[in-house]
Amino acid sequence: MDSAAAVGALGALAQEHRLALFRLLVQAGDEGMAAGAIAEALGVPNSSLSFHLAQLTRAGLIKQERRSRSLIYTADYAAMNALLGYLTENCCAGAACAPEAACGSVVAPSKERKSA
Repeated sequence: MDSAAAVGALGALAQEHRLALFRLLVQAGDEGMAAGAIAEALGVPNSSLSFHLAQLTRAGLIKQERRSRSLIYTADYAAMNALLGYLTENCCAGAACAPEAACGSVVAPSKERKSA
């Protein structure tokens, strides 16, 4: 993936409804979801949903397929993995990352104060 494609993909995901939509399709797997089911699951009006679907499709993050009378949307896992690969390409300055660095959870800082 080149930087222009990464910027396009990240830009498409940089909106609350589109990020939720993409995550929903990732969770749906290869079966995908019909537009109506997506709208219902996210509580987004059809007119807004069409706009968001178009943005994610243009960014190459989702695919559209006609099955009978329905348009089914699926996440493009190859594009998702390419974006993740681009973001982590030179992780940890080329050294092997510690497991915590690669996928550890973020822990909130302690609210304890140390006395001087």
